[in-house]
Amino acid sequence: MNIAHLENKHTHQLMAEALAVKLAKRQDSFSLCSIMNAKSGRCSEDCRFCTQSAHFNTESAEYPLVSEQEAVAAARQAKDDGAGHFSLVTSGRGPSNQEIPQLINLVKAISREVDIKICGSFGIMDVEDLTKLRQAGMVRYHHNLESSAEFFPTICTSHSFSNRQETIRAAQQAGLEVCSGGIIGLGETEADRISMARSLAELGVDSVPLNILMPLAGTPLATQAALSTTEILRAIAIMRLILPEVPLRLAAGRETALGDFLSTAFMAGADGMMIGGYLTQRGRSATKDQLFRRQMQQLWTD
Repeated sequence: MNIAHLENKHTHQLMAEALAVKLAKRQDSFSLCSIMNAKSGRCSEDCRFCTQSAHFNTESAEYPLVSEQEAVAAARQAKDDGAGHFSLVTSGRGPSNQEIPQLINLVKAISREVDIKICGSFGIMDVEDLTKLRQAGMVRYHHNLESSAEFFPTICTSHSFSNRQETIRAAQQAGLEVCSGGIIGLGETEADRISMARSLAELGVDSVPLNILMPLAGTPLATQAALSTTEILRAIAIMRLILPEVPLRLAAGRETALGDFLSTAFMAGADGMMIGGYLTQRGRSATKDQLFRRQMQQLWTD
């Protein structure tokens, strides 16, 4: 894919090319995933978009790791809602030595009780601990780049872009699939979005979630101006063109940012959604998302 002139193309051209690539490379595939906020709040990191950071005065919930019963119940609900992957997500730079065995037990419990692919998102981790989680039944690790290497220092100073790359490589070395994407609407440029997509392609990730900033009270980005629908559609199309063969999943912000244009995003190359909610924010009902998936698949094949 020649990406040298993506920024100069009209939006309708990008969308048409992205849809053609999606249908050629991924046919009518449309995947759903779900996550659980398995440990919330008081994170040591200063990511400027996050309500769970201890650096900001927000009303985000705070609680320790959930029980095995709670994790299994959430995974079972995700399965019932049509999700193919279920992810446990914890706040913090990374799990403590005491938390690693607890996380392993959570993964084992879900693996015993629910027929669903288990993912984890636990922050910065090394190969050894990631290998233990894979052996327990986890198949995929989630660790977003969040933005481009160039823009990243603007949104986080407590760890680096290279720290994120290193964790992704550690997960791959441990034999895990990797889910990694980012957030648009942080104040970055289209060039930053292209750069992030290129970094994801170079890392060879297996799934890409794309979040649209939800400006939340108490965070430094609470008053960040919203992206236009055109900017969002361009970002989706660019992601698809640079990453032609991976699931491109819309996550947080899709309902509020796109509204009536949600289906248009799936004519721009997206082919997956996160359902149920986004850590501290609720999404729309799983019933609506299941119907939406069927309608889009029919539209692609008619």
